[in-house]
Amino acid sequence: MSMVVDSVPDSSTFVGKTIRPVAAVSIHGIVFDGEHLLAVDSKNGYLLEIDPYTNNTKLLNGQYWQEFIGATGLAIADGQLWFSSGQYVYTCNLEGPDLKPEVFAWFDDPVNGVAIWESTVYITCHKRGYIWVYGRDTRKLVATFYSPGIGVENITVRGEELWVCDSAEQSVYCLDRATGEINFSLITPFENPTGLAFYDDQAVGKATLYVAYVQQEPYVRDNPNADPNHELMYRETTFIHPLYFYNDPHQCCAFSNGYLVEMRYVEELAPLDPVDLKQVEWRMALPAATPRQRIRKIESVGLPFSRIDDVNGQKVAVFEFDQLDLDSRAVFGWRVEMEVWGIKYRLKPSDCEHLPALPEGFADRYLVDNDNLSMETDIIIRAAAEAIGRETNVLRQMFNIRNYVYDRLSYGIKPHIDTPDLALRRGVGSCGEYVGVLLALARLNGIACRTAGRYKCPPHPLQRNLPMEPDFNHVWFEFYLPGIGWLPMESNPDDTNDGGPYPTRFFMGLAWYHAETAKDVPFEQLLSQGIPVNKQVVSIGELAINHVQFTILEELDPAAHLAH
Repeated sequence: MSMVVDSVPDSSTFVGKTIRPVAAVSIHGIVFDGEHLLAVDSKNGYLLEIDPYTNNTKLLNGQYWQEFIGATGLAIADGQLWFSSGQYVYTCNLEGPDLKPEVFAWFDDPVNGVAIWESTVYITCHKRGYIWVYGRDTRKLVATFYSPGIGVENITVRGEELWVCDSAEQSVYCLDRATGEINFSLITPFENPTGLAFYDDQAVGKATLYVAYVQQEPYVRDNPNADPNHELMYRETTFIHPLYFYNDPHQCCAFSNGYLVEMRYVEELAPLDPVDLKQVEWRMALPAATPRQRIRKIESVGLPFSRIDDVNGQKVAVFEFDQLDLDSRAVFGWRVEMEVWGIKYRLKPSDCEHLPALPEGFADRYLVDNDNLSMETDIIIRAAAEAIGRETNVLRQMFNIRNYVYDRLSYGIKPHIDTPDLALRRGVGSCGEYVGVLLALARLNGIACRTAGRYKCPPHPLQRNLPMEPDFNHVWFEFYLPGIGWLPMESNPDDTNDGGPYPTRFFMGLAWYHAETAKDVPFEQLLSQGIPVNKQVVSIGELAINHVQFTILEELDPAAHLAH
C-alpha cells in the first residue's frame, strides 16, 4: 500500500520530524526556546509557541499581533525577543505580562533577519545586499559584510559561525562570524527557505539545524458563483524540517539531506511503423556512481539483462533480441536503489590560478565538436570570445559563460533540439539547447565539459513509498578543472531573472533530486548486427514507449552515511 509520510522520529524526541504548526500560514523566522519552538507568521502577525512533538501551537501575542504583521527574523537573548519587520528591528520582554514591541533601530530600507550574539546584533538587508553588525548597547554600526546570496536572507548565530538561509538561492550558508567569509554552503532539500535555528539536544549533546519553508500548493476552490463552480487556486503552505549536512573540506564540498530512491526505467516495445532489425542489442545506461550518488542495488525489469558492459567507466545494460519487427512486444528495463544527496562545491578563483594541463585524451573528447555544436559558425565563435572578454581565470571564465548564456536565452520547451547557433539567434531554448550553447562556448575557450543527465525525481521528499513520474527528461552540464575534477552546473534553472542577478545555487552544485544516468555514453542506443542503427531510419521513440518512475523510500543523514 502506498503512503505519504513525514520522517518518523524516535518516540523520545522530535529530532528528525517535520514540524507543521497548527494555524501557521507563512513562517519567516524561527528560534528555539528550550524544548519549544517560537515562530513568527509573517502574513497573520502571529507569534507562535510550538510544541515540536505534537505541532500544537499557542498564540503569544494576541494583543499586539498587528505589530508583527510582516515580521521576518526572530532571535532570543537574555529573556528578550528580537524581530525585524519593515524598516525596524524590535525587541520585547518574553518574561513580562505582554509582548509590546519597542524599537531597537530604524533603517532607510526594509530589513529581513536578526540574530544576537552577546553584545552584537546581526541584521540582514536584501535591498542593500549586506549583513550589518551593530553594537547591542551602543546601537552603532560596527561592521558590514556582503550578503552571500541574491535573495531574501534570514540569519542565526552559533558559536563562531553565522548561518544564513537565502530564499532565492535554495541554500544555507555557514559564515565566519568575525569576517563574514563563507566557510561552506548547503543546498536545501526544498525551495524557498525562510528561517533557520539550531536545536541543542542536551540528552545526546548534538545540535540539529532546522529550516522553515514557505511554498505554494494548488487546491480546488468551490465557488458557487463561477461556471464551472470549481476553480484551481494556489495558497501558501509552511513547515519546518531538519537540514542535515556534512562538510568535506578535503573535497571542497558539502553534502546535505539525502534520500534513498528507487528509480525504474522501462521500455514497452510497440513499434509504430514496419521495421525489420536482426540480432539487435538494445543498450541502456544505468545510473552512475558519483560523489553524490551511490548505487545500492541494480536489477532487471521484465526481460533479464543479457549482460552489463563497462563503457568509459559507466555501466550499460544490454538486452539482446534475435529480431524486432512490427509485431514484436516486450517490456524490459532496470530498477535501481540509490542514495542521492545535495552537493555544493566551494572553490574560489584563487584556487584555480595555477592548474595543471588537461589529462591525456581529454582534448580529443571534451574540446571538440562531437555533438552538432556549431562551433565553426560565426555567431558561436563571436559569442565564445564575448562571453569571457579578457578574463583568464578558468573558474571566472565558466561563470561568465554561464551568465552570458543566461542573458541571451529564455527557457522554452520545444518538440526538438536545435543547434546552438539557431538557439542563440532565436533567444529561446530548452534545457538541452542551453547545454548545447554552454558546451560550444566553453569548449572554444579550452574548458573541457560534457553533458550529464537524464532525469529529475519529482522534488517531493515528504512523499514516501508513493510512485511518482517526472514531467520530462532533463540534462545539465559538467566542466572539468585539472587537478580538481568534474564540477556540476545546471543548464537553466538558475536563469530566474531577466538580466540577472542570477542565483549560484547550481553553479558547482546539484540538488538531491538529480538522477545521474548518462555520462560519456549515450543514454540509449540500438545496434543491429553490431552496427549502430541510424535514428533517421529507425528511432527508439518509434519503437517503444518509455516508463520512468521514482519512489522515495527514506531520508538519509550525510553525517552518518558519508563521513567515513
